Amino acid sequence: MIQLAYSTFGLTRLPLLDAIDAVARTGYDGIELAFHREQLNPFGITSAGLDAVRKRLDTAGIAAACVATASHFFTPSQPHEPSLLTLDLAGRKRRIDLIKRGIRVARHLGVNLVTFGSGFIRAEHVRDPAADPRELLVDSIHECLRELHDDEDITLLIEPEPGMFIETLDQGVALIEAVGSKRFALHIDICHAYCSEPNYTGALAKAAPYARYLHISDAREGYNLKIVEDAENLAFDPNAAGTLVYFPATADYLLVDRQHPLYFCDHQPDPVQRRRIDTLLARAGVRPRPTLLDYSGLYAGPSPLDDEIFTYLISMPGLSFDVLERARPIVAYLRGARNPALVDKMVANTRTGVVHFHEIPGKGTLDLGASFKALVDHGFNGYGAVELYHHVDAWEDALTDSYRHLAPLTTRFAQPA
Repeated sequence: MIQLAYSTFGLTRLPLLDAIDAVARTGYDGIELAFHREQLNPFGITSAGLDAVRKRLDTAGIAAACVATASHFFTPSQPHEPSLLTLDLAGRKRRIDLIKRGIRVARHLGVNLVTFGSGFIRAEHVRDPAADPRELLVDSIHECLRELHDDEDITLLIEPEPGMFIETLDQGVALIEAVGSKRFALHIDICHAYCSEPNYTGALAKAAPYARYLHISDAREGYNLKIVEDAENLAFDPNAAGTLVYFPATADYLLVDRQHPLYFCDHQPDPVQRRRIDTLLARAGVRPRPTLLDYSGLYAGPSPLDDEIFTYLISMPGLSFDVLERARPIVAYLRGARNPALVDKMVANTRTGVVHFHEIPGKGTLDLGASFKALVDHGFNGYGAVELYHHVDAWEDALTDSYRHLAPLTTRFAQPA
């Protein structure tokens, strides 16, 4: 069966104790406690503060379903960093320490689950191919597991996420088998599965026996756009995605797109660069000549698209944050921040073209009923927490609308078929 919970990551405008009350009043069975600098800071909260949290949970009659060691905790502009696979040991130890603090918070509150993600392949990994990110990740997880006591029931969870090193449910299961601990299991985010799995309900069914916890949100199809660095063996599949090619020698970008190829540059490309542009476009089957656009003329200020573009850019592996930040005005131009939009859908960087942008359940195209059925029919039994961190300003609507949509579904699939 699936019991409904709600993540405090979508309630960060509220003090933590007030967030607990709000979730309980709405009717949820549980609440996910997500680390946050202002709301639940594991480096600042005291034993007395945790005692107050536990007392409020008891008074409200709601269970703490999971402790989420928030990926955005350290540097909000570079979320997920440092990760468990960061090459610098000091960086890995910072993330390991955060997860261990999550275990201690869970222990104090009597919570059974602590969750985290793998992190991304970044430019540092590309520059040092001898380093094995999988080995670093497995070693880091083993170090986190050492924090657990033999006599306690706490399980660590890996959450696959679009663009991350552990992205698909199969990759999550393979990691669980590589770690080889009964105290390490799978956290399924249904939205992530929709983004990463062509047959997401089938993938959910296959992964259900390994899963202890769910995240729930909705999503919809977008404009799939990859950002890659120019390389001799660069290949394209325009049917699956557009490609924004970055040229390190000039810091220019070429949009490889059948409808509107564009070259964003500071100066006119020289003959050698023009030949390279022509080669790449021909390789992708793009016939129109590219339009040259002055990069310095692009609007680079704030816009209502900022949250969408930020979420998109941080999901792009293998590139430095400077390269991704320089691409920001280009993506804003494509989406029409201050000009007619060339792309009328949200940008995505996923295996299926579905946008990794958590929507209120019922507001997208994800079949949550079929997802719940696939999970429950194949053995899942636990909490499913709604995670809507894009809706903190409209938290009341997000909280109530989600419950209104999901409660009938979870009741329908309350028991396995």
